[in-house]
Amino acid sequence: MDGKTVVVTGASRGIGRAVAREFADAGAHVVLCAREQSAVNEVADEITGSGGKAGGFRADVRDEYDVERLMEQAARIHGPIDVLVANAAINHGAPGEMPLHEESYSRFDDTMRTNVRGVFTTVTEAVPHLAEDARILVPSGSIAREAKPGMGSYAVSKAGAEALVRGFAVDLDATVLTVDPGYVATDLSGGQGRDPADVAPMFRWAATDADPEEFDGEVVDLKAWKRATR
Repeated sequence: MDGKTVVVTGASRGIGRAVAREFADAGAHVVLCAREQSAVNEVADEITGSGGKAGGFRADVRDEYDVERLMEQAARIHGPIDVLVANAAINHGAPGEMPLHEESYSRFDDTMRTNVRGVFTTVTEAVPHLAEDARILVPSGSIAREAKPGMGSYAVSKAGAEALVRGFAVDLDATVLTVDPGYVATDLSGGQGRDPADVAPMFRWAATDADPEEFDGEVVDLKAWKRATR
């Protein structure tokens, strides 16, 4: 991925952090963003300290003006965006303990604003700056397609994010994929699941080798990745 420009939102921890390091290790110039400048600087410093290329910016995906500036800066400094990872997401509660009918309106609204509108904003603001053969990756999980009790607005938001992937895939020249790495140990999952570093190579494969004819607008899951790379 030498010379490629990769933008990762929600890059200060969890999957975003691991994916940013994975792309940097592959030679890409990674542009990171998170809500807190100090947190994203820490990740950028880790990458550059290991010989990689990275820059960190504070941006909140709930704010389209933040995201507009992020994409403009990334393209101006590093050239067209080759890979966009719309990773930023939140979960206001413990998995399995969030009955949908008990969600507050404020919690529901903020989850949708971040996890659905945030993906919409991230992709929309990136479009003018995308490379000709760009790929857009949106992390999700089976909860978007298989209802489980107590997953509240988080599950609804992931279903919405996957609907955005399908819509953008038919409207954009870029390849747009949902990446489902299974249950990963992050703040959103309560720390349970696979190490984010173990699934980060899956994102690199989705960004480089996954067949657009097969996966554009579709879900790349662990089975598809393992089948293609075994």
